[in-house]
Amino acid sequence: MTAGSHFSNIVTSAAKGWRERDSEEGVLSLALRLQGIDPLHHLPLIAVENSFRFLWDGAPGLTIAAAGVCQQLDLVGPRRFAAAQKFADNTLGRITDVNPEAPAQARPRIMLAFSFFEYTAERLRTEGVPPSVHCVLPRWQLSRQGRFAWLRLNGVVTQEAEARELAEELCMMSQCLVNANSSDLPESFSNGSVPVISSGTNEWQKCYRPALARGIELVNTNQLHKLVLAVRQSIELSDSLEPLNLLARLRSQQAGSCRFLWQQNATEAFFGASPERLLSLRRGRLCSDALAGTATAFDNGEELLSSDKDLREHELVVTSIIDQLVAQGIRPFRTRMPQLAKHGRLIHLHTPITAQADGYKPLGLADALHPTPAVAGLPRKEAMSWLRTLEPFERGGYAGPIGWIDSSGDCELRVAIRCGNMRGKILDLTAGAGLVRGSLPDKELDEVSLKLAVLADQFDIKPISSSQSID
Repeated sequence: MTAGSHFSNIVTSAAKGWRERDSEEGVLSLALRLQGIDPLHHLPLIAVENSFRFLWDGAPGLTIAAAGVCQQLDLVGPRRFAAAQKFADNTLGRITDVNPEAPAQARPRIMLAFSFFEYTAERLRTEGVPPSVHCVLPRWQLSRQGRFAWLRLNGVVTQEAEARELAEELCMMSQCLVNANSSDLPESFSNGSVPVISSGTNEWQKCYRPALARGIELVNTNQLHKLVLAVRQSIELSDSLEPLNLLARLRSQQAGSCRFLWQQNATEAFFGASPERLLSLRRGRLCSDALAGTATAFDNGEELLSSDKDLREHELVVTSIIDQLVAQGIRPFRTRMPQLAKHGRLIHLHTPITAQADGYKPLGLADALHPTPAVAGLPRKEAMSWLRTLEPFERGGYAGPIGWIDSSGDCELRVAIRCGNMRGKILDLTAGAGLVRGSLPDKELDEVSLKLAVLADQFDIKPISSSQSID
C-alpha cells in the first residue's frame, strides 16, 4: 500500500467514524501502527511546549507515552476513586474508536494520578495542596509492547471536516516520528551529573528524630501495629533536570520497576521508578504486590529472610491486602513464603497476591487497597491520622496510586515511591521506613538515609563534597 492510499484510508475511516457516531459531539479516536518507535525517547516530539506529559515505562513490557489534553477532570474530597471511575467510564464510553481491531496495548486510556491523602476544597484553596486525583484523556498516546508501537490521537469533533483534519494530523505526526533521527531528539538525553547547591540534610534529620521517637513509642505501646513514617529532603540544584533523561537511564538500573512521569508544565514534574504494584486488572485477573522489608543488595537479602522484625512487618502488609480483598468478596491466593525482589541497590521482601475479579471496577478495588500498610500503617485510620501529625510536609503524590485505565476496563496502578518531585531547580526526595514493635531509632534512621542516598544516586545527583558521596 502506498503512502498516499494509506493516508486516504485513514481519512476515509475518520469520516466514516464521524458519520456513525452516537452523539452530535464526541471524541473521535484514531490509531496507526508504527515500527521502531520508543515511546520514552519520542515523547518530546508529541508534546507541545508546556503541555501535559505522561510516561509509563515497563519496558520490555508495556510502555506508554502521552501528551496534551483532550479531556480532563481534577477532583477533591471524598469518594474520589468512585468519581474517577465514573469519569473514566463516561469518557471512554463516549469515544468513537475508528480502530477497534487494534491490540490491547493501543486501546484509548485515561491517565490517573492520586494524592496520598484526600484533600478538601478548602485545603486546596488555602494551603495550595494538589487535587486528590488528576484524570486525563490525552490528546496523543504512543504505546509499545513488543515489536510494534501504536500512535493514537483523540480529538473532540463537531463536524465531518474536523474528523478529516484529525486524520491528517495523525498522519503528519506519524511521519514525524518515523523520520526522526537522533538529531531530532532532545539534547538533554545525555549522561552527566547535576551539581547540588544545597542538600538540606541536617534539616530533615532534625525534624525526623523526634517524630521517629514518637512513632516507635506508638508501636511499642500497641497504640499502632505499624507506622510508615516518611521524611523529605529538599535539594537545590544548579540547573533544572530533564526527567526523561533520568528515566531512560533507570531502565538498566531499575529494570524490575516501572518508571513513571506525571508533568503538567515545564517547571514541575513528578517522576520515579516504582517497584510496588497496587493492583493490575487484566481480563478479570487481579494482581497486587505486598512489598515490605528492605536491605541493601550487598547483603544478598539473607538478613531479610531471617529477620523477625522484617518478616513481621511484611506479614502485616500481606494480611491487610488479603483482608481488604476478602471484604470485597474476592478470594485471593498468596505464596506461602515471601520472595526476594531486587530493585537497584535495594532488596525487598515480596509476596505476589492474585485473584479472579471478574465484574469488579478496578478503581473500587484501588479504593479498598489504598493505602496499604507498606506506605501508611495499621490500623489504617489511626495511622493516617498520626502521619498528618508527625510528618511536617504534605505527601502530595508520594505513595499515592499512579497509572491508567483503558476502554476495556483493564487497569494498572503503581504506588508512587522511589520518586522525586521537581519544582524548578528544587528537587524533593521522599522516603519512609516501617516502624513495628522492636524497631530501633538508629536502624530506622539508617534505612531512610540509605533510601534517600539511593534516590540521589539513581537520579545522578552529584554530592556537594566527597564526604557525602554515594558510591
